[in-house]
Amino acid sequence: MRVLTWAIRLAIFLFLLAFAARNTDPVTLRFYFDLAWQMPLVALLLAFFVAGALLGVAAAIGVLIRQRREIGRLERDVRARDPLRGAPPAAEG
Repeated sequence: MRVLTWAIRLAIFLFLLAFAARNTDPVTLRFYFDLAWQMPLVALLLAFFVAGALLGVAAAIGVLIRQRREIGRLERDVRARDPLRGAPPAAEG
């Protein structure tokens, strides 16, 4: 199974490498106020992919923190209501 997984990863890597090699033409990204940024297409795509991934992670962090706080609050409530329930099981024997 590991060999198959690594073969798929290698195939995807080679596909993306060939894609990057074929898309090295310079493109111009035009901003407001006559600002322009010229760079290879593959670098621009990579930059926007990384920016999107970072924005996605930043958006998820707030939800994860809120969920962890809620879980902690619920665990404290369970322990406060029934101290034996929150304790680990006693060793037998």
